[in-house]
This record gives sequence, C-alpha cells and structure tokens, in this order.
Amino acid sequence: MDSIKKRRLQEQVCRFRARFAQSAGAVLGDVIPTALLKRWIEEEVGPYRERVYGPLRTLMLFLEQVIGADQSCQDAVARGVSEQVGLGKKPSSLNNGPYCDARKRLPLGLLKRMGREIGDRLAERQPVAWLWRGRQIKLVDGTTVSMPDTPANQRCFPQNKQQKPGLGFPVARLVAVVSLSCGAVLEWAVGACEGKLTGETSLLSGLQSHFKSGDIMIADRCYAGYFTIALMTRLGVDVVVRQNKMRCTDFRRGRRLGKRDHVVVWILPKQPPWMDDATYQSMPATLTMRETRISDWTLATTLLDVATVSKGELLAMYQQRWQVELDLRSIKDVMQMGVLRCKSPEMVSKEIAAHLVAYNLARVVMSQAAHLAKTLPCKLSFKGALQVLRAFEESLRHCPRGRLSTRHAYLLAGISQLRLPARLGRVEPRVKKRRAKPQRLLTEPREILRARLEIQKARHITAGLS
Repeated sequence: MDSIKKRRLQEQVCRFRARFAQSAGAVLGDVIPTALLKRWIEEEVGPYRERVYGPLRTLMLFLEQVIGADQSCQDAVARGVSEQVGLGKKPSSLNNGPYCDARKRLPLGLLKRMGREIGDRLAERQPVAWLWRGRQIKLVDGTTVSMPDTPANQRCFPQNKQQKPGLGFPVARLVAVVSLSCGAVLEWAVGACEGKLTGETSLLSGLQSHFKSGDIMIADRCYAGYFTIALMTRLGVDVVVRQNKMRCTDFRRGRRLGKRDHVVVWILPKQPPWMDDATYQSMPATLTMRETRISDWTLATTLLDVATVSKGELLAMYQQRWQVELDLRSIKDVMQMGVLRCKSPEMVSKEIAAHLVAYNLARVVMSQAAHLAKTLPCKLSFKGALQVLRAFEESLRHCPRGRLSTRHAYLLAGISQLRLPARLGRVEPRVKKRRAKPQRLLTEPREILRARLEIQKARHITAGLS
C-alpha cells in the first residue's frame, strides 16, 4: 500500500472512530481500535485501486445510509459530497451510480466481521455489574424481513406459498443472538422461509460455535426441542425456555423440588428425517431437566439447583426474554430494516449486515453513556440515542481532533438523559386505533392491471376524437 493510500485510510479511520465516540480515553476502551479496523479492511478487501469510493468510505456512507431517516442512495451520495466540501476537497458527482457499484464491490465478509467483532468486543468490555452473577445471558429469537419483488430475490427468498405469483414479496428469515446486558447483536444467520433446514432452530444450529461455556441462553418455546437443548448443554451453556405445548408436564413424576417444581429425565426422541446418522448418534440418550410452572407458564431449564436459582428467579430471568423482541423491533422499525431496498440476494445480505453493524455501533455509544450515568443500556431509549447520533453527525464530522473529547462528552451526556419510563406490569392489546385508508388490495399481477388500464385509456382517447 503506497503512502497516499495509507494517509487517506488513516484519515478515514479517524473520522469513522470519531463518528461513534471512539476517542482517546473511551469509557469502555477502544471497541473499534485503529489498527484492528485497518487490518479488517486489508484482510477482507485485499489489494484495491484508489477510487472516489474506496472500501472504508463506501462502508461509512453505507452505515450512514441505514442510520439516516431517508435511507436512499441519493441521500448517501449527498452526504459524501458534503463531507468532501467540508474537508476542502473538490466535490464528486451527485450521480449515485458509482456509489451503488462501490457497494457491490464491498465484501460481505467485511460487514459480517465488523458486526460480530464489535459486538464481541463490547460484550467483553462491559462492566461485570451488568452480567447475571458474572455470567453472560444471550437471548435468541427470529424474525422476518421483506424485500423488492424481483426474480432473483424470489429464487433465493421465495414468498409465502399461500400468495399468488406477482402478489407477494420475497421474505427472508433472520435469527439473532443478542446480549441481554449491552444489547449488541453477537451473531446472526439469514435464510429463506421455505424449504428444508430453513427454520429458526436450523439456523441457530449454525450459530452454536458463538456460545461459550458458562453462557445462559433464554429463548421462547420454539427452541424448547430436545436436540437444541442437547447441543447447548454439550457446549456448557445453560438454557431457560418456555415448555413446548407438545410436551406433557406431569409434576407427579421426577424428583420434587417444591410446588409445581421438579427435576425429570427427557428421553432421546426418534431420529428426525432432516438429521444425519452421525449427528443423531452423537446426541445424549437422556437430558436432566428442571420443569417449573408459574401461573400459566411452564418453564424448562438446565439450572437444576433450587438453592442457587429459585422459582421466582427463573421467572424474572425468563421475563427478560422480551428484551430481544424490543431489540429486533428497534432494528426493523426504528432503523427501517423491516422492508429492505436491494434487488439482488447478495445486496440483501449486505443490507442486513450493514443494519446490524450500525445497530451495534449505536449500542457502543449507548453503553458508554449508560456506564457514565451508572445505569443499564436497556434503560435508555434506542430511538432517542439514534436521533442524537444523527444530530451530532455534522458536528463530529468537521470537529478538530483536539475538541473531539469535549463533543463526545456532550454526545454521551445527551444520550444518558434519554431514560425510558418505568413500565412495571404494563399490559397493552396488540391492536391499532388508526384506520387504514379504504383502498382495494392487489388481487392480480400489476402487469395485467396496467394493461387493462391502457386499454381503457385508449378507448377514452378514441371516444374523444370521434
């Protein structure tokens, strides 16, 4: 790498770090160190030609695009031109074609590596007081996102079979592993919603290497299957899930621990069609599980010692599972990832990864603000933090290096004030009050309706001329 390219990369790295409050003396340490960011680019991108949209500049604009309220490519290009003018450089064209081509050249591996590394480093540097008895709690859940209806997207992420061709949208399934304490997405997997090995538990099996001995996994009843729990216990991970409704729980059996609280042995079920012989043979013949019923919930867990974890503590632990629903809602609604924009499967994967990288970067800033305010990151508003980050963009972009620490202090102080109100025992029906506009739904492909309107238009023109 020549000296000019090194100098430009160094400048871009400094601006990238400054954008997300990574200055000298950061509260939680350097989550995005300069040397590591350079190494990620060198290893994932490899040799590259110097262009207007280099790898790191393209990455920065891509992240600004998914953080911004507009999220269009034209808005990202305009931000890039504004940055060039602010630095005293000659502005490039406002044509968004070169930027779109640069996004295609950006390796997906770089986005995935950044998202996972940033999440891991934040989880490693968080205060011990945020953990549960020094143990990391990881929440697991799945969701879906839709995308433009293109032939390529339909082949990779087919629409629901109940929808007619031309009337639905391609849908992708996303399974994420989220840290309860700091809120970062530690790992994720993307797949289709149709076909074999595309369910949430199948996608989770590809993420098991990210779990470490001593972790605690909390998930809903979808992940309460024998094989999922067996894979986690093999890694030394404890599990707290809601009992699957297909499994009968009889508290008259097993070793009694208390009222509606006992330890039982689960027997290895028959080999499912989707599992190969080698994997099935490696499964344990039995699982020792604790089952407890609290109100209408029946929980199953590998935390067997009632003296260490009481029945009430299990309930309090499982109730925190709802946090992953709020985190996924923040990504899909606040960051607008619920409906993607890219028209090819490769760019869809990059767009999802870019959203998760930007989300983790926002969580880095929120964690620093929470640490300074002596509170938990989940007590701060994610939407409010994102609004403050957007507001400080121009100020941080053109800030002299000597004043960065002061402006970062104002940024973190502002975010630390955005505390969520206490909503203990809050109950809200999942209904909408505002009525939708009374427009008819699309029941035929758009091309057919458009051709029908063209015929009507021609008839009206002919009638007007006669």
